[in-house]
Amino acid sequence: MSEPAPVAVRPLALIGPMGAGKSTVGRRVARRTGRPFVDTDARVAAEHGPIPELFAEHGEEAFRRWEAEAAAAALSEPAAVVSLGGGAVLDAGTRRRLADADVVLLMSTAEAVLSRISTAGRPLLAADPSAWQRILDERLPLYRGLAAVTIDTSSRPMDAVVDEVLAWLEGDR
Repeated sequence: MSEPAPVAVRPLALIGPMGAGKSTVGRRVARRTGRPFVDTDARVAAEHGPIPELFAEHGEEAFRRWEAEAAAAALSEPAAVVSLGGGAVLDAGTRRRLADADVVLLMSTAEAVLSRISTAGRPLLAADPSAWQRILDERLPLYRGLAAVTIDTSSRPMDAVVDEVLAWLEGDR
């Protein structure tokens, strides 16, 4: 008698606003589970150059195209833990690919984010840090529509957030 085929492990996608902790949490989840980690912003930067320079030289539209390509590649990697850039959900193709992933929305307050990040390397915030809330408000319906679970990172230790993501993945859904 043959054994059943192993169950494919879906990618884990972390979505949410800039500075919510997607990269930090993703890296730690990947380390603790032995899964590969992919940060799509890091992939875009490695391939095309620093994100602030990309925005300045090529504009947001070109960046979004490269971001969508990085997201498509990352989400096709079996079992990957994928940290998506805050605006990746704006792309319809990325949203379709997320249907085949376990999607966690990491949320935070503007105050918490702006206290822990530098806006200098974030083109959409460099001139006006208060734009963070406007950008979140615009994207929030997309985030909520894609996510299976929402976890607040505002004032919690990142290890506690990682524990919650892992508990959810292990079936405490």
